Amino acid sequence: MVLAQEDCPARRVPDGTPLTIPKNTFVAITQALGGNYTVVYNGQMVRVDGTDAGALGLASEPLSFPAPTSELIDEAQVWQALGTVYDPEIPVDLVNLGLIYKVSVDQQARRVDIAMTLTAPSCGMGPVLVGDVEYRVRRVPNVKDVQVELVFDPPWSRDMMSEEAQLETGMFY
Repeated sequence: MVLAQEDCPARRVPDGTPLTIPKNTFVAITQALGGNYTVVYNGQMVRVDGTDAGALGLASEPLSFPAPTSELIDEAQVWQALGTVYDPEIPVDLVNLGLIYKVSVDQQARRVDIAMTLTAPSCGMGPVLVGDVEYRVRRVPNVKDVQVELVFDPPWSRDMMSEEAQLETGMFY
């Protein structure tokens, strides 16, 4: 159990609805992966981004980038941000899981469009993962908007995982 040191933004699992854990509220940590925390608050599971973990008195995992030298969005930084989003049930980030199919940057609109999938179309964590992607990519300098489209063609398979991810999960054979 930890005591919230200040109001802490969170998202309800599995639907991703934003909420705030009030200061001086006890929460129970059930999972810590990729700097993100899943906690039980008021009888419901909620997800706290690692960048907000300091509000719970936990080690914060800052997602930081060098100061921008132009108004352009750096696509490499978008991929860096995506590499910090972990599946809540598998200790591997979405990029190495092969869930990110496409990233498009619209410099004029300052928008990033992302096509991603889930390990299964019926995955109940879809809204939370989409919320994590949007939250993290919005932290990239010069990004004003993030649009995530869930696609299921082609269907995800373990072959889309990096070799490192396959080894990590025991799916390398």
